[in-house]
Amino acid sequence: MAADKKDFNYVVDRFADIEVLRYKVPDFENLSLKQKLLIYHLTEAALAGRDILWDQNGKYNLAIRDLIENVYSNYSGDKDSTEYKALEKYMKQIWFANGIHHHYSMDKFTPDFSREFLEKQISLLPASSRNKVTDTLLEVIFNPAVMPKKVNQAEGQDLILTSATNIYDGVTQQEVEAYYAAIKDTTDMTPVSYGLNTRKIKVDGKVVEQPYKIGGLYTEAIERIVKELKAASQYAENAAQKAYIDKLVEYYTTGDLKAFDEYSILWCEDTASQVDFINGFIESYDDPLGMTGSWESIVNFKNEEASSRTEVLSTNAQWFEDHSPVDPRFRKDKVKGVSAKVITAAILAGDAYPATPIGINLPNANWIRAAHGSKSVTLENITQAYDEASHGDGFNEEFVIDEPTRQLMNNYLFITDNLHTDLHECLGHGSGRLLPGVDQDALKAHGSTLEEARADLFALYYLADPKLIELGLLDNPEAYKAEYYKYILNGLMTQLMRIEPGKDVEEAHMRNRKLISEWAYEHGKADKVIEYVKQNGKTYIKINDYGKLRSLFGQLLGEIQRIKSEGDYEAGRDLVERYAVKVDKDIHNEVLARYSHLSIAPYKGFVNPVYTLVLETDGKSGVADVTVSYSEDYIPQMMRYSKEYSTLPR
Repeated sequence: MAADKKDFNYVVDRFADIEVLRYKVPDFENLSLKQKLLIYHLTEAALAGRDILWDQNGKYNLAIRDLIENVYSNYSGDKDSTEYKALEKYMKQIWFANGIHHHYSMDKFTPDFSREFLEKQISLLPASSRNKVTDTLLEVIFNPAVMPKKVNQAEGQDLILTSATNIYDGVTQQEVEAYYAAIKDTTDMTPVSYGLNTRKIKVDGKVVEQPYKIGGLYTEAIERIVKELKAASQYAENAAQKAYIDKLVEYYTTGDLKAFDEYSILWCEDTASQVDFINGFIESYDDPLGMTGSWESIVNFKNEEASSRTEVLSTNAQWFEDHSPVDPRFRKDKVKGVSAKVITAAILAGDAYPATPIGINLPNANWIRAAHGSKSVTLENITQAYDEASHGDGFNEEFVIDEPTRQLMNNYLFITDNLHTDLHECLGHGSGRLLPGVDQDALKAHGSTLEEARADLFALYYLADPKLIELGLLDNPEAYKAEYYKYILNGLMTQLMRIEPGKDVEEAHMRNRKLISEWAYEHGKADKVIEYVKQNGKTYIKINDYGKLRSLFGQLLGEIQRIKSEGDYEAGRDLVERYAVKVDKDIHNEVLARYSHLSIAPYKGFVNPVYTLVLETDGKSGVADVTVSYSEDYIPQMMRYSKEYSTLPR
């Protein structure tokens, strides 16, 4: 059983720009043994896919991880030396990013140790631990011109040739776009998610897809995933859950994207099961063209008490759709199958680990959402860990304009932040519709940014609606202002702490927040809706008219929904390039200087709990229980994962 808050040490490690936390799994001990065994095998299936994401993120990542871990494990020199400590930091960084590129900026890490130091340590390794392509690995690690960017989003460049991600090899952006334009059937109202589970290469001068499946790419890892999914299927809570687990096994076995759609429909229609999970190639943020899914998994179970608010939202989904400030042509006439719940995360894996989302809305296929609905979740034990770890960090005192605003945020930010996530995931992503014949990939490289902006705007607009008071989700009509202030402050200023001087904003979620905030600032300028003000030589954000700000959010939501519904690439590109990319150098420098006085890491992530099977005392009767513990630290966990879940050949 988890310790009380005052005894639970949330912070595990701190290095570079990263803070690693723990999260609790409250009420796990109250689940039935069958549910615990289901979770156990699903967590094993989750951890078995670790190597897949590493390889997707870069073709040399696994070999570099092995090399650095071997040097670290076999090091016998002075462990207080500057170079050894730099080696340890680099190892922690690539673990956190699942590869040699930063998980947010996408820039390649620059080691603080020398090439000579690493070469010497390699020479001291046992022969069995020396990688055969060491010279290549050293060049990748130390040459800044080699694979400098995991995902490049710079306008006017070939986004595939300038990205180091390993989902393309030997092909250009023009070739890939032409390939998919040729094979897509624009009259198909139920299209598969083209390119979701493949690497694109060139064979005999033609673009070819290599599928991720048993017998194909990543077969060694997928076979282990499937083995654990089959074990989990035996403990399914009901026939519906067993059906979608078995369908997922079929998809992994065949690589057939129609099977994935069938799985997605079965999954989103199962709303009765308490235990749930995602496992597969899902979100496409790390594809410069926004098509191929990065491998990830989250295992969870329903937080019954907290889910009451998301159930209220999903029950009223049609009201929110009908009152949306978008052109009625782009609204859904009938919202189908929106289910939402608050969950307790039990394990994080792949692209959801160590950094993780706080909300999920799936499936991503627009036609499945329209015909069968969607499933939305908020990971409240994760948001709780963030909240507990941030107490007393000095952020509000440094950046929030005045005491009344700080007090409002202290009182209401946790609930309004969670409600924003609920609205974003539960209703925002599921709202609206494409016009007939519009390709869901029409917005290309800007699709992820615009989709996140659309969902955020939907949430922001409705967070201030009296309907939330009527539904009992908020008890103060002023509460929404806490989230509005934090959002605009973050979008205009404080998220810049994550950007290196001279760099543009590139990550989709950061671009989304900047786009919304900058657009609202510019379009509210005449009425001074938002202002930059100086106090004691420091810049602050002041919101003068929250009502007009809500109106601006509604206007922008209407335009972005139009762009998505009509597939208006040029208008979408213009919005992103004008408002979401470029950074004001003076504001940026000031934000970095003010953050430097605070003990706040720009990025946070997690170590997982450890699940252990407890056998019956006679040793023959099977499993008596599954226990959860929180004692494993960052380095031991990563080293154990590398030992126990290394599945792919190097």
